Amino acid sequence: MTRNPLDRFRLDDKVVVITGASSGLGAGFARATAAAGATLVLAARREDRLNGLAEELRAGGTQVLTKRTDVVEQSDCEALAAAAVEEFGRIDVLVNNAGMGPAGVALREDPEVFRNVIDVNLNGSYWMARACAPHMPEGSSIVNISSVHGHASSRYPQAHYAASKAGVLGLTRDLAQQWSARKGIRVNALCPGYFESEMTLADGADLLQEMVADNSILGRFGEQHELDSALLFLASPASSYMTGGSLIIDGGLSAIV
Repeated sequence: MTRNPLDRFRLDDKVVVITGASSGLGAGFARATAAAGATLVLAARREDRLNGLAEELRAGGTQVLTKRTDVVEQSDCEALAAAAVEEFGRIDVLVNNAGMGPAGVALREDPEVFRNVIDVNLNGSYWMARACAPHMPEGSSIVNISSVHGHASSRYPQAHYAASKAGVLGLTRDLAQQWSARKGIRVNALCPGYFESEMTLADGADLLQEMVADNSILGRFGEQHELDSALLFLASPASSYMTGGSLIIDGGLSAIV
């Protein structure tokens, strides 16, 4: 009997850890993976928002564990992985979504800002992957959230953000080389363009929307559901022959840079 290919996008009985899950894309990823049948471990620094999302998902029948986590702290990452294993026995998917992306002119910004962005976006992804990998069975998946600006330059001064997200792509390739054949853990990167989120709809959103309208093929921000499907592809068995790669979902922004 021919199998339904859509079944390969399901996450039934899979334990999915998502960092940066209290708002924005991370909260959307939590809702999408819950809809695909996953059991969730949600992590973020803003515990109140995290708990509110967990209550929403539990009301829909999803098993959810929350854990306040700062991915900059290696001990927090290890504690998150340990809590997931204690509660659910293993980790099947890690979505490294925690991140930040301020703008800043290189010659005028505080060096500590650069260090902090690298620490959250790049180092945090490494600490989380390192903490979770020992608890991930063969067939597991790590999805690192990079950015279109890991591939193409921004029209805003964001050296710290671009460097961190390009670093995530290098990290993705190397961890895939180390873990995919030997441990059966696939490692890929998802590279969003501009999507409607708390970050992009803040002050200055009008200018940002004008930039996207003028410099991308589709000429608009993406919507959460347009990224969720790509996340489900990378997280699920649907992408079982993909590792060390990256998937750009940017409305054609990088195509005409």
